Amino acid sequence: MKQATNGPAEIRAETRLHGLDTLRAAAILWVMPYHLMGHFPQALHWPARFGWMGVDLFFVLSGYLISLQMLRPYLQGRKLAMGAFYARRAYRILPVFFAVLLLYVFVPVWRESPGLQPAWQFATFTENLLIDYGRNQAFSHAWSLCVEEHFYLLLPLLTVLLMRRPAAWKVYAALLGVLAFGICVRGLVVVHQLRPLGPDDENFAVIYLEKMYYPTYVRLDGLLAGVSLALLQTFRPGWWSALTRRGHSLTFGGLAFVILAGWMFLPRFESLSGRALVGDLIGYPLLASGFALLTASALSRNGAVARVQVPGARLFATLAFSLYLTHKAAVHLLVTLFPGLPEGRYWMLPVYLGVCVLVAAAFYIGVEKPFLKLRESRAEGRARLSFDLEARADPAI
Repeated sequence: MKQATNGPAEIRAETRLHGLDTLRAAAILWVMPYHLMGHFPQALHWPARFGWMGVDLFFVLSGYLISLQMLRPYLQGRKLAMGAFYARRAYRILPVFFAVLLLYVFVPVWRESPGLQPAWQFATFTENLLIDYGRNQAFSHAWSLCVEEHFYLLLPLLTVLLMRRPAAWKVYAALLGVLAFGICVRGLVVVHQLRPLGPDDENFAVIYLEKMYYPTYVRLDGLLAGVSLALLQTFRPGWWSALTRRGHSLTFGGLAFVILAGWMFLPRFESLSGRALVGDLIGYPLLASGFALLTASALSRNGAVARVQVPGARLFATLAFSLYLTHKAAVHLLVTLFPGLPEGRYWMLPVYLGVCVLVAAAFYIGVEKPFLKLRESRAEGRARLSFDLEARADPAI
């Protein structure tokens, strides 16, 4: 006789983790100054230049959360429902993304830069592979969403393949293979494309971004780090328990790795030797490892990130996706509509932030939230149907 199964009425939302909210909020509030640096006081340009690292933190969080979601059915003796997984991702990503894309395509004043890649590249999530950053910079930050979409597409297929005959060595080989491939490609770009130009060439930074920063195949380190955390938590619970008892050590270790990676990346557009070269090759895995440790700290029992509920973190975590998509255009629209506003003043910073939050909230309330509710209602309907079918087949339920 089968064990009794809970019905749909007993399905509950997962407990919200304040530590992950804090990291997600930190990621978006770190990215935004990097993209809006030109509007900031000169004294803030130096710390803002590291804001691109917030995207790598997003990658680690996505890799962890999505992998955990995909691996959970196997612990329950079930297989991954790929159709349901892709549907959930589509409800989460596509509505607000295409709403913003329509503005970029049909409302030129919305664009923070005149040049825009062809709309079909955004619609097919190939913009990061085909980008011409020298001419088309509007909505260029969609590159990271392209990376995540490729991850969402391929990881379920790889998971199903590896779980047919699961073995730890296969997982390790896959992770290390992807990691090594990224390092090798970055090395080839340095040797064959960047060194012939030299850091003084006006096209150096553009080639660096197009070949070593945007493409999916060189930016999987953060997602792999998140996947590794999910694998550890799922299949090695004893190791995971021992790890998450060391929250403070994880926090300090993670910060040390991030600072070291930042030090390596500091001269990335100015040199191709020494620490800059090491950063080009292994800086991204090092950075991903630091953020993975911070994520583990946020999930730990005693880490400061896990225990402290930061005021406002939940708001920014909730709005993070819409904020990421719209913040550049929101500030551009503000300075276009009100050309008399002084830029480079400290008192303008809360104005920029307020406008970004208002625009993001409009997209969240008007687009994101309705589709998220629709997703959950459809999921509940499928769960109810599945439960009813099981109950008819097995009287023990």
